[in-house]
Amino acid sequence: MHNVGIVGAGAIARIQVDAFSSISGCCVKGVCGRTLEKPARLIAEKGLDARPYSLMEQMIEEEHLDVISICLPPSLHAEYSIRAMRMGCHVVCEKPMAASIDQCDAMIDVASENGVLLSVISQNRFTAQYSRAREMLRSGSAGRILASEITSRWWRGEHYYDLWWRGTWEKESGGCLMSQSIHHLDLMLFLLGMPKSVDGRVMNLAHGNSECEDHAYALFDYGDFPLLFTSSLVDHGAGQRMHFDCEKASFDIPWKVYCSKALGNGFPKDDEDGRKAFESRWNALPPLEREGHAGQLSNFIRAIDGKEPLSVTGEDGRRVIEVIMGIYESSVGGRRVFFPLAKDDPFRFKEGILAAMPHFNEKTSNVDGFDTDEISLAGGI
Repeated sequence: MHNVGIVGAGAIARIQVDAFSSISGCCVKGVCGRTLEKPARLIAEKGLDARPYSLMEQMIEEEHLDVISICLPPSLHAEYSIRAMRMGCHVVCEKPMAASIDQCDAMIDVASENGVLLSVISQNRFTAQYSRAREMLRSGSAGRILASEITSRWWRGEHYYDLWWRGTWEKESGGCLMSQSIHHLDLMLFLLGMPKSVDGRVMNLAHGNSECEDHAYALFDYGDFPLLFTSSLVDHGAGQRMHFDCEKASFDIPWKVYCSKALGNGFPKDDEDGRKAFESRWNALPPLEREGHAGQLSNFIRAIDGKEPLSVTGEDGRRVIEVIMGIYESSVGGRRVFFPLAKDDPFRFKEGILAAMPHFNEKTSNVDGFDTDEISLAGGI
């Protein structure tokens, strides 16, 4: 039996408690917060046989924990993950993995030194549509990729950035790219691997209580094809889409497929047979046993037990941070940025990022919390 501790007691912690509670072989024994009030409320709400704590180390020792889930503001991810791993705990950390590449490297090194597993929450990899898309692309079923476009569009209202840690480079470590579109950037890496370079621009269009971006564009070069990425917090429809133009077909996630064949003059005609064949291959792919957080955390527990490989590693979490830092650096410098970033690149370090990034606005309103922990997940993410 794995004894699990949750560090943080907000909305994401609730999702993690539900996921861990659904997995045989593990039990949530403690919840830790800045004070005891929120952890106690979460424990009562979920009917857990657990105790509230305000000190993580005390919780680990008294409850004999071997698994820690970090559900804290981004600026605290590296610190608390490292402290837990040094006490011998396996750690799964919410996104973003850390505030900078060098912090990610430190986390990976500590995990290796202490012989524990480190994973970063990337729950959308554990959904059937993205698992199937990856297989279709890698098998060549659609032919060579010619071009791609990903739109990660969300909407957040005026009070979203009132929370004390949001909307600052110091505490949230970025805007829509770090907190929302990191999901789609991670899926881009999951489906296509690491790009060669990026041209990016970030801006703030509508959120006056945030230093950080609420809108961004990035053009990634994969060598054989380009990928246009749009990130936004100002789309009321919260439209999210991944589109792939390939030799034999084009397809979208959410799932839709298009097939054309050429008339004698080169104009298109619907290729119904090709579309049906493509859909048949898609539908023949096996479903996932578990999806979302439950799917990822189940894999995490089974990997600890040596029953299967760890699907999302610390290195995976690091790569998406490097991609985001590349977009930031490109925007500030007004030039294309190549991957990997150089070892002495200022954007590998928190200090360099804080010194370089513009403050689109100065944060003036701060609250400790909201009346509700309810969150809505646009487009199923």
